[in-house]
Amino acid sequence: MAEEKPLAVVTCTAPVNIAVIKYWGKRDEELILPINSSLSVTLHQDQLKTTTTAAISRDFKEDRLWLNGKEDDIAHPRLQSCLREMRRLARKRRGGNGDPPSLSLAYKVHIASENNFPTAAGLASSAAGYACLVYTLAKLYGVEGELSEVARQGSGSACRSMFGGFVQWAMGERADGKDSIALQVAPEIHWPELRVLILVVSAEKKPVGSTAGMQTSVKTSLLLKHRAEAVVPERMMQMIQHIQRRDFEAFAELTMKDSNQFHAACLDTFPPIFYLNDISKQVIALVHRFNAHHNKIKVGYTFDAGPNAVLFALEDTVGELVEVVKRSFPPEDNGGQFLKGLPVEGASLSEELLSAVVRAPVPGVIQYLLHTKPGPGPMKVEDSSVHLLRPDGLPRSTC
Repeated sequence: MAEEKPLAVVTCTAPVNIAVIKYWGKRDEELILPINSSLSVTLHQDQLKTTTTAAISRDFKEDRLWLNGKEDDIAHPRLQSCLREMRRLARKRRGGNGDPPSLSLAYKVHIASENNFPTAAGLASSAAGYACLVYTLAKLYGVEGELSEVARQGSGSACRSMFGGFVQWAMGERADGKDSIALQVAPEIHWPELRVLILVVSAEKKPVGSTAGMQTSVKTSLLLKHRAEAVVPERMMQMIQHIQRRDFEAFAELTMKDSNQFHAACLDTFPPIFYLNDISKQVIALVHRFNAHHNKIKVGYTFDAGPNAVLFALEDTVGELVEVVKRSFPPEDNGGQFLKGLPVEGASLSEELLSAVVRAPVPGVIQYLLHTKPGPGPMKVEDSSVHLLRPDGLPRSTC
């Protein structure tokens, strides 16, 4: 057997983020500069993450990319933009130190990336993917400092996945996008009682991609223009205050209002864009009945560009909420793998709550529930057994 060639290899993981003040629409398509600022919650990587391995070797003939075990097009303009920028920063860093440029920058790179959640189903897969790509390349090439600007050029919301906890993406004003970066509002440990429940209605690829949807909305929706100019700036300040104060009711109410307005802007687009389906709407109604029964806001919902609901609640509400969801949307497999993620303590429901909140059950429409919480930003994995590439630079999944 031929001796395996040495190479530099790095594996990192990066999280999904869920926007509570939504980003929709760009003022610059190439640099991915948004028409409004946004704010998100980074979800814990124990439940949702992208893992990326990058390797360089003098023996590689060309740059190559594998996504979820299948070779993909590395010539995609956004991916090339990130790769080009990371190599430029590496050259700048090494030249700035008076060191000669490293030969490794001339070597080709192999990249393998996997998600432990459905791709392109409205669960921010591109955000985690590009954040992980940029972070992994930074570790591979020894680049330090502000990286969210580079991640943004792959996928706008990826810049928010460069930090843990609660993160704002400042829209910026400069034409070159240098001030359109992500900033952490609070770390994940700031609000330890906050929990997130994702109701996966569909893992199918969404019918209208975010990029195409945004372009049409910017051209045709007057509501989107009003939202960006008159509504979001105030909401950003309010949301930061709610998070800093850990004011759950105010946080949840504003999260729901912003989600509603985002989808209203999609409806105001011509032709209209429908990301919510009938089950999404039933979940919204369920949350409002739940809150009305308790006479306070105990649960908040948000929906990105897809039908899957993301519910926010405090830890002491989760057991009751999960039971209500199970009663309303019973799993077809009697709950085998219906609930995933963090453990949930069972809760008994009063007859009063059942009659007020649970309507005619609709079985089998929710594939599973994923229980998680705010979590940290990207991390380097030191365990070499986690590498997605073999020592020869090909994916482990092909052996």
